[in-house]
Amino acid sequence: MTKCIYSILNKAISTYNLDKSEILHLLKIDENTKIFEAADKLRKEHVGNKIHLRALIEFSNYCKQNCLYCGLRRGNAKITRYRLQPQEIINLAKKAAEYNYKTIVLQSGEDSYYTTNRMSKIIFEIKKFNVAVTLSIGEKTFEEYRAYREAGADRYLLRIETTDKVLYDKLNPGMSLKNRMRCLEYIKMLGYEVGSGIMVGLPGQTIESIAKDIIYLKSIPVDMAGIGPFIYHPDTPIEKIEGNYFELALKVMAILRLLMPDINIPATTAMETLNPNGRLIALQCGANVVMPNATETAYKKHYEIYPGKICIASSPKHCRFCIENKIRSINRNIAESEGHHKSNS
Repeated sequence: MTKCIYSILNKAISTYNLDKSEILHLLKIDENTKIFEAADKLRKEHVGNKIHLRALIEFSNYCKQNCLYCGLRRGNAKITRYRLQPQEIINLAKKAAEYNYKTIVLQSGEDSYYTTNRMSKIIFEIKKFNVAVTLSIGEKTFEEYRAYREAGADRYLLRIETTDKVLYDKLNPGMSLKNRMRCLEYIKMLGYEVGSGIMVGLPGQTIESIAKDIIYLKSIPVDMAGIGPFIYHPDTPIEKIEGNYFELALKVMAILRLLMPDINIPATTAMETLNPNGRLIALQCGANVVMPNATETAYKKHYEIYPGKICIASSPKHCRFCIENKIRSINRNIAESEGHHKSNS
């Protein structure tokens, strides 16, 4: 067993490539420490020791979609809905820039209130603060993606969640995996840095489908990969399953670092929801990005994709300097650059 894992890890480190059977082997074995150490080694060699901070602004929790696992789903009548006006979003971005963030991440449910023109103006104004802009606002048309790009958006994050069509159709009623993939093609075509990723531990998900997800993300290829563990939300119709998927999500993240050594990989907030030191652990297993929440406290608690989100009572300023202190505790520093993926810099 040990000889086999060393052989696979040596191949990954030297070629940045593994076949499906080798990925499956890494996913199934218990020798996680060796995988994490190899991923951290490649992280250090290819993207260095500096951590890139991205200021996350969750500007609307309205969503037209009805994904079974998401607390923002259209059918959730228990959630308190909110949406920020354009100037409020711009003001939050300005504050984030003043806290020395180099990237602003604008995230929302799929909210049609933000027309192409309205969203483009928001992006245009935020770019005046000399920051990179990442959008995470769902499925759009090619023309909408192009308008945002022309307004100045640099990156787009659209998680695939799963490439298993049967599972995707079950969990995302009214949506299409084919269209999701087409959107990622549009984003790539328009010159964005492409961000995607998966949820680990979804009810009905198999290790085999996770292996296929990893291969798909490499095939795009993504510039950023976000891996989050599934966390059950009681106000959704999805079945509750027992288990903590922190370790498996960490392993998927590490494997992606082995296969794509120079991409940006965030230590996701969901990891810290499951483990008090989740983000710091992830940063020592291949991750190099953290996205502190820069949304005002009054709204944070209502952007509940999953329950138990961390830091919902903390101000954006507190979150900024709290995470910096945590990062310094593991002898890492904050990057001063925008942190573009090398292939796009």
